[in-house]
Amino acid sequence: MNAEFMQAFEQLGREKGIAPEVLFDAIEAALISAYKRNFSSAQNVRVALDRDTGEIHVYARKAVVEDVADPRLEISLPEARELDPRYELEDVVELEVTPKNFGRIAAQTAKQVVVQRIREAERGIIYEEYSSRESDIVTGIVQRIEAKNVFVDLGKAEAILQPSEQIPGEVYRHSDRLKTYIIEVKKTTKGPQILVSRTHPGLLKRLFELEVPEIHDGIVEIKSVAREPGLRSKIAVHSRDENVDPVGSCVGHKGMRVQTIVNELKGEKIDIVKWNADPAKYIANALSPAKVVAVDVNETEKASRVIVPDYQLSLAIGKEGQNARLAAKLTGWKIDIKSESQVQTPE
Repeated sequence: MNAEFMQAFEQLGREKGIAPEVLFDAIEAALISAYKRNFSSAQNVRVALDRDTGEIHVYARKAVVEDVADPRLEISLPEARELDPRYELEDVVELEVTPKNFGRIAAQTAKQVVVQRIREAERGIIYEEYSSRESDIVTGIVQRIEAKNVFVDLGKAEAILQPSEQIPGEVYRHSDRLKTYIIEVKKTTKGPQILVSRTHPGLLKRLFELEVPEIHDGIVEIKSVAREPGLRSKIAVHSRDENVDPVGSCVGHKGMRVQTIVNELKGEKIDIVKWNADPAKYIANALSPAKVVAVDVNETEKASRVIVPDYQLSLAIGKEGQNARLAAKLTGWKIDIKSESQVQTPE
């Protein structure tokens, strides 16, 4: 290998973010394997690659011993002292064994090592970039669907939307533009594996953070999120500024802000409720759109009993218990809903 060859390797390494010394060390290690493979050698060898000229020298390393058991790995003290009288027992003698045609093999090996290291470095960069973006939203394009897994092209990398993370009933087509939530980035032998979700509550939270400036600026805070993906969600918000309405900020002018998020989630209904430090008021808000007459709370068991007007009972419970279930998930409280007539005439 000539000097220009070495400069090209060094420049390429720098461009790809690989320290030249790391690259050259890897080439030397690969050349040892190439030498042993091509010359059927069981010797202990060292390869020296001149960083400036590109010259390669192969040295057989032999331990200085009293009695030689394996001449490929050992040399007697008298023989060693013929080479240099300063040698002592247990020293290591290096004898040059560079083959005449080793340059061609070396160049080919070096090229393979550089390509491999660059690929590893690029995978490492992608892993670092996306692992730092866990719990964030990414926008990608649906590339293909295999065994119900949806593969999403993120530009530099490919993400996998597994069946368990897909919104029930949502149809994904090739070239669809899709917002997803990064739940995990794994290191694999084939490079980083990015797992994304359309069902995670974090997706809803991040969509609101992107869509509502007051949330992004920290004036309005998202306290809790509860989702039944594709059907209905509830989000509890609180304003740090008493002059700012947290619910109104999230709904937006004529409902524009929340509608954008509903459209992104293909029609998933979203209830935005006001968080309150008082559990009774918070639970009443969480059961929106139903109107609540009274809430009794048991702090010890974190359970509540909610009384609603008779005509509001089905609304408070919701279809198949959905409204009550989401309210319980949102608040973290058990909620038992009764109508006024049930309370007056106990069963």
